[in-house]
Amino acid sequence: QVQLVESGGGLVQAGGSLRLSCAASGSLFSITKMAWYRQAPGKQRELVAELISGGTTNYADSVKGRFTISRDNDKNTVSLYLQMNSLKPEDTADYYCHAWRLGTTYWGQGTQVTVSS
Repeated sequence: QVQLVESGGGLVQAGGSLRLSCAASGSLFSITKMAWYRQAPGKQRELVAELISGGTTNYADSVKGRFTISRDNDKNTVSLYLQMNSLKPEDTADYYCHAWRLGTTYWGQGTQVTVSS
């Protein structure tokens, strides 16, 4: 089992920055991919950025050049981050941390990001 807890969301003006954090605990070995997804009201959940074992990163076209995904490994925890710069009102959504381990998907509870114009 993997537990994921997000933090760092909030209200920010357009052009501003936020840094989301995801604290992962539990059975952390064999996690092959971690990612951030988001879901805006009335829309489907979409991939924002992913970090695959080996260091490969992928970003949605809408956030390329503005968002950066990164990961820190400690002895017993893994932290996933999403640095979001030059935020736009269309970035407003609930942001979810995701992990993939041994064929099982894990999700956090989400953190809300609101970007005002």
